[in-house]
Amino acid sequence: MYDKYFEYFEKGEKWKSRGRTITETDLVMFSALTGDYYPLHTDIEFAKKSFFKQRIAHGMLVLSFGVGLTKMEPGVVIANYGIDKLRFIQPVFINDTIHVELEVIDLEDKGNGTGVVTVKQSTVKQTGETCIVGISKALIKKENI
Repeated sequence: MYDKYFEYFEKGEKWKSRGRTITETDLVMFSALTGDYYPLHTDIEFAKKSFFKQRIAHGMLVLSFGVGLTKMEPGVVIANYGIDKLRFIQPVFINDTIHVELEVIDLEDKGNGTGVVTVKQSTVKQTGETCIVGISKALIKKENI
């Protein structure tokens, strides 16, 4: 999605990523990296007694994978500009496959050789259920400055 200069984006433009399956190793590695050993992610017996009846992926892990699935061209993307109205709507379980869907909803020319591209960002499971939704912003370089 973020593989072109600011002036080539259009409101209403949509993009869909490839998929990625969430594995048990992902949960273990994310816990080790972040120190987040909350039992809903790491303890099978605890999770069996939970609302979800099984372990779920960390919301921030799934969000991070969504960022990784989004195409970003070095030299074009200057910075992540923020995420607004972020919501974790549905759980993601081990062996679920996610992908990201983006829709451009606003374009703001910053007047300094950059612009902010605002997208509705949805992380979706193989079932078609939206798991995470938010409004994401990226600072993008202009080609003609």
